Amino acid sequence: MADLTEEELKLRANCLKILLSKYGDIDPFKDKYSSKDIYECADEWISKGHKISAGITDYFHAYFSKHAGQESS
Repeated sequence: MADLTEEELKLRANCLKILLSKYGDIDPFKDKYSSKDIYECADEWISKGHKISAGITDYFHAYFSKHAGQESS
């Protein structure tokens, strides 16, 4: 990930806080996503130029679905 501005770092931290609070209690034997998925999703959110965290959980569902589908192909 490229060097981030202070604003982007704060947004990334907020996105991770939201995602980890909602999806962070991961059981590797039950869940189909991992901590890596959460961090990659937050990084992609920032790289796409989002300025606020609103919508990050919906994006995670779309992001995860896209990546889960690729793994099963």
